[in-house]
Amino acid sequence: MSKKFQNIFFTFGLVVLSIMVYNLDFNDAWQKIQHAGYWFLAVVVLWAFLYIFNTAAWFTIIRSQTHGVEERRKISFLWLYKVTVSGFALNYATPGGLMGGEPYRIMELTPKIGTERATSSVVLYAMTHIFSHFWFWLISIFLYVFTQPINLAKGMMLAVVSVFCLSAIWFFLTGYKKGLAARVLNIVRHIPLIKRWAEPFIDSHKSELDRIDSQIASLHNQNPRTFLIVVLLELSCRICSALEIFFILLVLLPSANYFDCLLILAFTSLFANMLFFMPLQLGGREGGFLMSIKDLGLTLEVGIFVALLVRIRELIWTAIGLLLIKLDKKVEEDAR
Repeated sequence: MSKKFQNIFFTFGLVVLSIMVYNLDFNDAWQKIQHAGYWFLAVVVLWAFLYIFNTAAWFTIIRSQTHGVEERRKISFLWLYKVTVSGFALNYATPGGLMGGEPYRIMELTPKIGTERATSSVVLYAMTHIFSHFWFWLISIFLYVFTQPINLAKGMMLAVVSVFCLSAIWFFLTGYKKGLAARVLNIVRHIPLIKRWAEPFIDSHKSELDRIDSQIASLHNQNPRTFLIVVLLELSCRICSALEIFFILLVLLPSANYFDCLLILAFTSLFANMLFFMPLQLGGREGGFLMSIKDLGLTLEVGIFVALLVRIRELIWTAIGLLLIKLDKKVEEDAR
């Protein structure tokens, strides 16, 4: 990627990050970090390992699309790890989530494997990342049913969420089989204001979109084992990320239950993703923590404690990701 675009991504992310840090209550944050002690350090370090799952999933997709030893040598796991962390940092800082990290990933990968394969691998990874969320939420519904008391209101809510998750899983499976790029843009071309841009873009790039869709479909149709590995890697990351909540709860509740942490994470991520248009999902994540913790019989103080430490961890890793954008050349040289 050119230095110009690197600076644009870095500056935009830095501005948004600065605004969010400015709105943080430093005294309260520092007190809670001190109270958490080494458990907070464990939470921050945990994500260095969780990003390995994400990188491995994307790396597997890219290797399934590249051929020959020389072509595969162009992309090292360490370099892709850097791009993964930076991409998620931009996603966290950008309203709309995928609006920031995915263009950055495509632009970084294009010089190595070309625009079409870079685009299809990024689209495939984004699809799989979202796809795993729906599976995680669906599994969490069964976990909730078997571990928590259910009344009529909760039963109706769980039924609605189940239908939503199953519908989304069906949509993504169809997209994996037939491709998704052209289908999504065909929907976009009917949206007011956007269709003026979308229609000429689709008409002028029809052959490229068809090739991208064929590459997307090939992972599911021709490499079902690879597809399963990628989905399991992303789903494993979702499940292991509940360790973050578990570590924080251990500070206040030595008898913390890991299954409860999975349910807290599932409900919080579902609620926060409903507010995808907010940078770092501000407010949605905190609200999800408070509601889910209250539903499991824990105090609001516990919810505030967990939500704040998770937010601080996100800010730390967002800063790390933005810094890695500026360290692009050094990381690439070290990887060779």
